[in-house]
Amino acid sequence: MQKESRQLKDLVSVGPAALGDFEMLGIRSVGQLRVRSPQRMYRELCKFKGQRLDPCCLDVFVAAVAQAKNSDLPIEQRQWWYWSKVRKREQTDG
Repeated sequence: MQKESRQLKDLVSVGPAALGDFEMLGIRSVGQLRVRSPQRMYRELCKFKGQRLDPCCLDVFVAAVAQAKNSDLPIEQRQWWYWSKVRKREQTDG
């Protein structure tokens, strides 16, 4: 298996706030992120911060994990707002 050369800061939609969240969750590499559940990360972060966070935070996590799993992910799917649309559509369909 090839060593991962990307860093968390290289992922689209991952800025300083998300990097801080990853640090709080103990995630320091793309390889660690690849095996995480975005939903579980969101729940853990809400618990750590003692409040329900904006669901857009979840969308950033979904975008980041998707990129960690697939370095050839289409550019649209690297954007957090793509995942916001998916989440909102699933909420109205489900």
